[in-house]
Amino acid sequence: MRGLFHLIAIVAITVWGFMSWEMPFPGIFTGLGLLALSLLLWALFLSPKPVLATDRFGRALIELLLLAAGVGALLGLGVNWIVAVVFGIAGATLGFVTSIRSK
Repeated sequence: MRGLFHLIAIVAITVWGFMSWEMPFPGIFTGLGLLALSLLLWALFLSPKPVLATDRFGRALIELLLLAAGVGALLGLGVNWIVAVVFGIAGATLGFVTSIRSK
């Protein structure tokens, strides 16, 4: 379930990158760049087998930054603010519960 929230955040960030800039060149480069950056951060810190192992506070910080970027992207795309806030709160709560269980 946690991975689903991460996937939705990454897709929202990528779609925002494509839609918010003029096509073809700034939009394509921004969308692909944001996709690469968000996937790189996820793979380095949040994947099931992260490349850079950090303590749970570091993982929580990166996860909150990813979810905040996803919420901002959803708001930038014109999604209702209630849906975006519920997505952010549910993702943060799920990440918190998962980090407590993995102690």
